[in-house]
Amino acid sequence: MKNKRRNHSAQFKAKVALAAAKGDKTIAELASQYDVHPNQIAKWKKQLIESLPEMFSRSRHKEKQKQDDITEYLYQQIGQLKVELDWLKKKSGLGT
Repeated sequence: MKNKRRNHSAQFKAKVALAAAKGDKTIAELASQYDVHPNQIAKWKKQLIESLPEMFSRSRHKEKQKQDDITEYLYQQIGQLKVELDWLKKKSGLGT
């Protein structure tokens, strides 16, 4: 009889991969503890280690992009207010 394929949550995969990366227990011990095949644990561990640099660079890039968007919006508002102020000065006769 064929076994039904199990789907593990991302949280579970991260927990198992992190435990494997710590190295406190062997992959065989983790496999029996979490009831997952050792090859699967090794694969998750490899994915974790490969994705770490991207995780840190993306967060910095997102933060910089967010800051740039705010700065662009504020410069746009300053420009619009300056144009309105100049127009009001001209209409009221206060500008020289």
